[in-house]
Amino acid sequence: MFSPDQENHPSKAPVKYGELIVLGYNGSLPNGDRGRRKSRFALFKRPKANGVKPSTVHIACTPQAAKAISNKDQHSISYTLSRAQTVVVEYTHDSNTDMFQIGRSTESPIDFVVTDTVPGSQSNSDTQSVQSTISRFACRIICERNPPFTARIYAAGFDSSKNIFLGEKAAKWKTSDGQMDGLTTNGVLVMHPRNGFTEDSKPGIWREISVCGNVFSLRETRSAQQRGKMVEIETNQLQDGSLVDLCGATLLWRTAEGLSHTPTVKHLEALRQEINAARPQCPVGFNTLAFPSMKRKDVVDEKQPWVYLNCGHVHGYHNWGNKEERDGKDRECPMCRSVGPYVPLWLGCEAGFYVDAGPPTHAFSPCGHVCSEKTTAYWSQIPLPHGTHTFHAACPFCAHQLAGEQGYIRLIFQGPLD
Repeated sequence: MFSPDQENHPSKAPVKYGELIVLGYNGSLPNGDRGRRKSRFALFKRPKANGVKPSTVHIACTPQAAKAISNKDQHSISYTLSRAQTVVVEYTHDSNTDMFQIGRSTESPIDFVVTDTVPGSQSNSDTQSVQSTISRFACRIICERNPPFTARIYAAGFDSSKNIFLGEKAAKWKTSDGQMDGLTTNGVLVMHPRNGFTEDSKPGIWREISVCGNVFSLRETRSAQQRGKMVEIETNQLQDGSLVDLCGATLLWRTAEGLSHTPTVKHLEALRQEINAARPQCPVGFNTLAFPSMKRKDVVDEKQPWVYLNCGHVHGYHNWGNKEERDGKDRECPMCRSVGPYVPLWLGCEAGFYVDAGPPTHAFSPCGHVCSEKTTAYWSQIPLPHGTHTFHAACPFCAHQLAGEQGYIRLIFQGPLD
């Protein structure tokens, strides 16, 4: 006989809420995914609910407030208004939700450890020297344990003592219904795409999410004291394709449902083999070109296709056409004489970034990552936060800022002559 509670029955696959994928990594971290540090993180229904919800509010200096802060088994958020006054909001267990925490800290309350993304970095040594702007306890995602498994995002995460502290300098305020709310130092920004994450997607508007999950227009700069205007018609509910920016790393949220329509790594591998089977040739050297396997995505292979970024003509690697007076970076295409950067082409291997399953016909400029036309068109329109107050479009596979008129180019392959 089965027990009526089938939830923990081993034959049932665990429910997947969705996945977070860090922009700038083409399928894995440079030195490999390890433990809670990886390029993508799947959120599964927990064996036991660990969500929390707000309950009692204490105006501090009271013994109950001090007790709530010091109680290691009690989640609480402390809002320091002045040296003399702190408001403490106690949180209680919520049996209907699961909580997942994201941040730079490697302490145990953090489920997904995220470090600063250095565009195009090939190894972790490139990333260690940067003074991080990602908060140690950056944000938390609360997922409903029952269908439709709604996921909501909140700024800040609870530390090892189950506390969130908003110091005197943090932006905070009392809401109309007498509750407290606030923003973290560098903020948690979210953008929900219009029309979902499909080939018809269009970028949405970047918003800031507060500690209590309310939605605001952006501050003047990332850590300004003054909050933006509240946007009451929008929510903190994540949807397929929502982007979450933690000031140093940007994450893409994909729902389990959305991922089921995304091309698989197998599909991308089949597309790679299809291109290679067509035996594209270098129009000058007549040697056959081939995209290296997904596993060898950092080492330039001798058969690797290269492209002239101004015209899109694909060649094999060669040494001629260097324009010495232009510091050696720009080359003249032997086919059409247009002058511009000449770079190796790499397949985009992180399937979660694709908006469709189209063939790899276009490449981002200037990095040379290749994917479908709709995917390059979508990402080239998205202004991603950069530093504390600028935005620019970037390649999702390596985080390099896009260049050129469109940020991408159509590839022109030469077929075999036989």
